[in-house]
Amino acid sequence: MGNFSELLKSRRSTRKFTSEKIDQDDVVTLMKAALMAPSSKRSTPWQFVIVDEAEKLAKLARVKKHGAKLIEGAPLAIVVLGDPLTSDVWIEDTSIACTLIQLQAEDLGLGSCWVQMRGRLDEMDVPAEENIRDILDIPLQLQVLSVIAIGHKDEEKAPFDESKLKWEKVHINGYKIQE
Repeated sequence: MGNFSELLKSRRSTRKFTSEKIDQDDVVTLMKAALMAPSSKRSTPWQFVIVDEAEKLAKLARVKKHGAKLIEGAPLAIVVLGDPLTSDVWIEDTSIACTLIQLQAEDLGLGSCWVQMRGRLDEMDVPAEENIRDILDIPLQLQVLSVIAIGHKDEEKAPFDESKLKWEKVHINGYKIQE
């Protein structure tokens, strides 16, 4: 990428991936980005489970009612976990790590999509977190925030159109109701 502003504009959620595997050096680069994320008091309350087995990806694609099917088509998923005993702001800290993974993926020319899991249910109203915990043997102490699907893009999306920025959501020196 030429610069950070261009990276931000070009990063769009990718929901269709080719079957091409992710190079292991790229996986290491993605995890370095996650592990370098800032966290409150450098508590690093996150852990990550890298999934590249087709059978497990297919199971992860069915852990909630809507929005997870794309995981099955991705060659790689990163399950993002947080430890609430390590930090009371684990959700915020792990969210930052997720964002850095997605930006790093874009910088590598890969597509990604954040699939929210915390607070989501499957068809039988079982929490998605419980389903993921069963599939990947995740200890009870750790909470599942999201799954980030990653792969080579099988769809092209136009960069973000800056003319669609909602400047009315920006307030200076206090909240002002827009007229």
